[in-house]
Amino acid sequence: MREQMAALARRTQDQVSEAIEAIDGGKCREDSWEREGGGGGRTRVLQGGSVFEKAGVGVSVVHGTLNEAASRSMRANRKLPAGELSFYAAGVSMVLHPHNPMAPTMHANFRYFEVNNGEAWWFGGGADLTPSYLFEEDARHFHAAYKATCDRHDSTFYPKFKAWCDEYFFIAHRGERRGVGGIFFDDLDDRPSDELFAFVEESAATIVPAYFPILSARKDMPFTGAHKEWQQVRRGRYVEFNLVYDRGTTFGLRTNARIESVLMSLPLTARWEYDHQISAESEEYRLLSVLREPRAWA
Repeated sequence: MREQMAALARRTQDQVSEAIEAIDGGKCREDSWEREGGGGGRTRVLQGGSVFEKAGVGVSVVHGTLNEAASRSMRANRKLPAGELSFYAAGVSMVLHPHNPMAPTMHANFRYFEVNNGEAWWFGGGADLTPSYLFEEDARHFHAAYKATCDRHDSTFYPKFKAWCDEYFFIAHRGERRGVGGIFFDDLDDRPSDELFAFVEESAATIVPAYFPILSARKDMPFTGAHKEWQQVRRGRYVEFNLVYDRGTTFGLRTNARIESVLMSLPLTARWEYDHQISAESEEYRLLSVLREPRAWA
């Protein structure tokens, strides 16, 4: 399973990188890196392109010993022995931030984790859409793509993982979700690993058809300076979630991961305007109403 997941991570990185370069016309920068303590990865980033302000796709295959803070975090979610734990983790993670505020940001990651040489193992991941302006047909397309993938493996997956996504990407201090959701799952170990791997594999393959048709439809839409300012405010919310709540970010920072790769997900630019207000009749408020009360999209 370790080898299968590492191969899937690299294959997914190749597929998404090719899609990024095809629609943008630019070339991703690639960095290979080694982790002090065991393992390494490969990061690809396109920054300042024609379509993308910043788009990053990273592969990480790491192993070693979890320090006490990270071990304590692991024990909070499952029964594990006290003290330091050995671990193995393989996964792929990406965040795509387009220039055009009418085009949504997309995030996805899929990972496999082992503790103490397989004493415990699980899969995690998901994919979600973060627009600055709400186009309901985009949310329906993205959710329909992932519902179809989920349904081919278990009809309970989509409703469970959609609700989990809405719950996980909640910015508690703002009272709103980061975006319009998608699917999210973690700690999956309730059936044979090959069955769960098949689901993860197809979920990763759904990224390109779920997101890039939306991007193609929105990337050249006209926009104003006010639209761009609102996008920057929403990106500020993205930063708040990732630095305060995201488990992947905190895990990376606790395990001596490469900082540039851990923080690759952050947008190139963002805005924090004091006491920012919007009209209840505006398009911006229409998005906020969905972020505060999630809808059923599929």
